[in-house]
Amino acid sequence: MLALLVVNPQATSTTPAGRDVLAHALASDVKLEVLETTYRGHAVDAAREAAADGYDLVVVHGGDGTVNEVVNGLLTDGPTRRTPMLGVVPGGSANVFAGALGLPKDPVEATYRLLRAIESGSSRRIGLGRADDRWFTFNAGVGWDAAVVDAVDARRRKRASPTLYVRAALAAYAQQVRRPPELTMEVPGAEPAESGDTEWISIEGIRAAVVCNTNPWTYLRSRPLRLVPGCSFDTGLGVLALRSLALPTVLRHGATILRGAKYPRGRQLVRHDNVPHLRVISSAPVPIQVDGDLVGERTGVLFTAVPDALRVAV
Repeated sequence: MLALLVVNPQATSTTPAGRDVLAHALASDVKLEVLETTYRGHAVDAAREAAADGYDLVVVHGGDGTVNEVVNGLLTDGPTRRTPMLGVVPGGSANVFAGALGLPKDPVEATYRLLRAIESGSSRRIGLGRADDRWFTFNAGVGWDAAVVDAVDARRRKRASPTLYVRAALAAYAQQVRRPPELTMEVPGAEPAESGDTEWISIEGIRAAVVCNTNPWTYLRSRPLRLVPGCSFDTGLGVLALRSLALPTVLRHGATILRGAKYPRGRQLVRHDNVPHLRVISSAPVPIQVDGDLVGERTGVLFTAVPDALRVAV
């Protein structure tokens, strides 16, 4: 088996010693090449080349941002039978994707699990999401959620604080609540139009939206936060949106999510499960994030579910 190990040396919990242990362990089972990323988008380029060169496996040792880059590189031309299998050894601060797959957080344990999967041929195919032309593994966000990601990027250092996301969320909220965007969310109707084209249902007055490809959405320390509990890698996309960013609304729904309620509800909350696609349109440019990575500001974005898009070693 020909494999490429992509390591992000700037990820929160990656170390040279850990990289060497991982590389040595993998080299005992596969023909291995190792690449350390040196610039933004380096993992995209490396994974794209690996797919073109016929590699069987690409292993990521880094955080969710590095995983997202590798996935986008592997799927540059879309899913095919020749797309390399993906392996993940967590090396970031949150590691949401690895957690959603049920992989250990500890890199040594995750390496052992990966070696067992390679030796036994254990893998699963998972569905992914797309935000226009950008693939995402676990979620994407429009508005407040993306503003939090922007604030985290501005404050993050090599050593991440457990309360970083909470502080960033408060800072982003203070800005968003003063000038919340006017968003319109469009979801498919119950029945297709006679022409065969999608018939859209418009939901106006949205202030923030999170689109999920799996569940949980993220973690607060070891506590999973579940926005769309019925969402998984085997379903369509789930979306949770707020009509108001008033403090009582945010606190009430935040407490519901922290309690792990099976299905969050409320007059100011909009939730749709298992949708094949949806659109979010804004009256002014708003920030967009995918897998915790800010991709810029847009006035509209189409989210699409792609079933069985990628094979992952588990």
